[in-house]
Amino acid sequence: MNKLKTFAATTILISSALTINAQNRWTLVWNEEFNYDGRLSAKTWNYENGFVRNHEDQWYQQDNAWCENGCLVIEARKEKRDNPTYKEGSNEWRKKRKYIEYTSASVNTAGKKDFLYGRIEVRAKIPTASGAWPAIWMLGNELEWPSNGEIDIMEYYQFENAPHIMANAAWGSDKRFNAIWNTKRVPFSYFTAKDKDWADKFHIWRMDWDSTAIKIYLDDELINDIPLNTTINGKAAGNGINPFTRPQYILLNLALGGDNGGKIDDSAMPMRYLIDYVRVYQMK
Repeated sequence: MNKLKTFAATTILISSALTINAQNRWTLVWNEEFNYDGRLSAKTWNYENGFVRNHEDQWYQQDNAWCENGCLVIEARKEKRDNPTYKEGSNEWRKKRKYIEYTSASVNTAGKKDFLYGRIEVRAKIPTASGAWPAIWMLGNELEWPSNGEIDIMEYYQFENAPHIMANAAWGSDKRFNAIWNTKRVPFSYFTAKDKDWADKFHIWRMDWDSTAIKIYLDDELINDIPLNTTINGKAAGNGINPFTRPQYILLNLALGGDNGGKIDDSAMPMRYLIDYVRVYQMK
């Protein structure tokens, strides 16, 4: 074998060894494969209810989430009915809406499963019609938002009148309810230019999280790298702690409209957000 072939073969062996070694560093510590039909397991999952955040247009309810064909289905629907929280003359956005125009679902593991550091991997197919705002995210158990820390492994919504995929983290400033953000926005066109059928396929979102950084990937492409030496809460509202050195729980939801979703395309209803699995790994 000549020197060039020997070098190439050695390079391949080293590369394969490094890949195997990197994979062997991780141990699966929890997973949800959704390989059953019907409602989510109450031992792990909670459902949000009502109008919850961001002036969104959907009413969250349990009926819009179920397991089917090995996936969690979160379905957004156009359906009109009375808003049970409506109060005539109220200026509060949840209460001044006389009617519910849309429904969807938001589920989370708060109080049941939370994690500190590791690799979190979610395989999903997201709706991309106008108005859709699907997300994979995490929140801390301590303090109030944003001092508890928020990690957005995936958000899809409209920014400057164009769809984008986001990977973000937020933490507390010295002012209550005022977040400091590290945000990376990637135009959706970046992905569809590489694959015109991107929206019709499942993709893998991954977060690698340790005491030094949060790194968020989409199909193994690094989207955002957030150093944790920059994510310290303000002292006045957030006690000067780093919320990303504390456990966080997982949220999966499909919002509509609101502050970021954009104009809702009623012709795309019902919209379905499909989650194949959620897996959490930690170092051996």
